[in-house]
Amino acid sequence: MAKIASAGNYGPKIRSDCLVTIELTDSGLDIELISKIKDFFGDHIIALAQDVLNFFGIKNAKIKIEDQGALDFVIAARIEGALKKADPSISKSYLPEMKAHCEYKSSKDALRRSRLYLPGNSPKLMLNAGLHDADALILDLEDSVHPDEKDAARILVRNALRTVDFKGAERMVRINQLPLGFEDIKEIINENVHVILIPKCELAQQVIDVDAKIAECKKSKKPVFLMPIIESAKGVMHAYEIAGASENVVALALGLEDYTADIGVTRSKSEDECFFAKSMVVNAAKAAGKQAIDTVFSDVNDMEGLYENVKQAKALGFDGKGCIHPRQIRVIHKAFLPTVEELVKAESIIDAFNAAKKEGKGVVSLGSKMIDAPVVKQAQKVLKMAKIGGMIK
Repeated sequence: MAKIASAGNYGPKIRSDCLVTIELTDSGLDIELISKIKDFFGDHIIALAQDVLNFFGIKNAKIKIEDQGALDFVIAARIEGALKKADPSISKSYLPEMKAHCEYKSSKDALRRSRLYLPGNSPKLMLNAGLHDADALILDLEDSVHPDEKDAARILVRNALRTVDFKGAERMVRINQLPLGFEDIKEIINENVHVILIPKCELAQQVIDVDAKIAECKKSKKPVFLMPIIESAKGVMHAYEIAGASENVVALALGLEDYTADIGVTRSKSEDECFFAKSMVVNAAKAAGKQAIDTVFSDVNDMEGLYENVKQAKALGFDGKGCIHPRQIRVIHKAFLPTVEELVKAESIIDAFNAAKKEGKGVVSLGSKMIDAPVVKQAQKVLKMAKIGGMIK
């Protein structure tokens, strides 16, 4: 019996994607291409399809490619996705060339003020994402991907990580909840992923399990950092153990949509009902020496509300914020800048610290107040943020 399967998206509102339908037959190869750019790139697309099919040893199939301006890495991913649906016994992968602009590194203490979510099954949002200057980009395989599209999205994200220029932004992937998340790790972990986001994390063991799976699948010695997302009452109560579960954890993130549902309240604009969770996550992260990252602000048209929300997060001790639209990034960066008063105070502290150090004093004071090491560290952080934001040179 012929096996038919599809992968991808096609329609009047779809851009930079394609829908590939494959029917496995016993009568040779038949490739049909529907595309507005067929006259210009039709031969190239057909040749790419033949190359992918040849790689998988497919000699008999009827293939229909409905194209809406998809790039090569997308077309290849859609063909592979459809083929693996039609024949689940296929296990190998057609990997596009790893581009040089995809091979940069990150670090444990990388700046993570803004992290922009990108749906893992929507290539058009990935292509120019690096131009928005977010500190990090999250290729999302979890909530933004329909359950029927998980397999196809996994392949698309893998190809994007090998191909798309994210302009130096930290490369993050939010995997699915375990155990499905293990399948995500197997597919993408060797594609220079900097940070794996673990959704709905409630126990330290989940972090340990993810860490072990990464170690099992990873071929290089490059570190892969972890960012558990706390999204439930149970997760909040175990936040400190989660933060300390692995040396690869670099931050704890908070997700308030699921958290408020879990405790049975409606999320308000003030987020007063979430104060306990926010304080717990900040304290757990800091106690474990990690960064604390606040939840997303869901109203993409309320820039004033976003600004005040980020100022509140900063005041509580958060180091960054999730974004769901590029227009939120600049507002978040602005809100994380120090005030003039904070900057002046930080400069005074560092001046006093440097003077004491020069004079060989073991105790640092500013006026009548003693200055401890954490105060100096915070002042250094303020100056760093001011420098990044162009307030000082």
